[in-house]
Amino acid sequence: MTIQVGETAPAFALENNNGEIVKLTDYIGKKHVVLYFYPKDMTPGCTTEACDFRDQHKSFEELDAVIFGVSPDPIEKHQKFIDKYSLPFQLLVDSDHKVAEEYDVWKLKKNFGKEYMGIERSTFIINKDGKLVKEWRKVKVDGHVEEALSYIKENL
Repeated sequence: MTIQVGETAPAFALENNNGEIVKLTDYIGKKHVVLYFYPKDMTPGCTTEACDFRDQHKSFEELDAVIFGVSPDPIEKHQKFIDKYSLPFQLLVDSDHKVAEEYDVWKLKKNFGKEYMGIERSTFIINKDGKLVKEWRKVKVDGHVEEALSYIKENL
């Protein structure tokens, strides 16, 4: 069952790049939580997307929005990704892809004729009440972060 805009966002408690548990409920009251799911650290599209979020991070912060990146990668890989690209936001470990399944972004993918399960690049914006207010599925990286930032500016 797919989460719908207007519904309460699925709660989660995931380990971050420092080994600390991050819970969505800890951020209720923030104007917006930007939760973006991406396939893999250090890959070209994921690096571009993370760097775009990094470059706009201050703008999101000024709007009282917190950004979390989520992938199945382990803590060590997340920390290397953060260190290499100076990412100012937390990356969360969803190794069993349970949260990805709750947000319906764990999908059958095809690449060079091979089929496998993986993350479908997606972004969700959750409001201060914990409701899902906007989603982008099958995200194309170019221009996406600016689109998410514009949405938040228009919906303060």
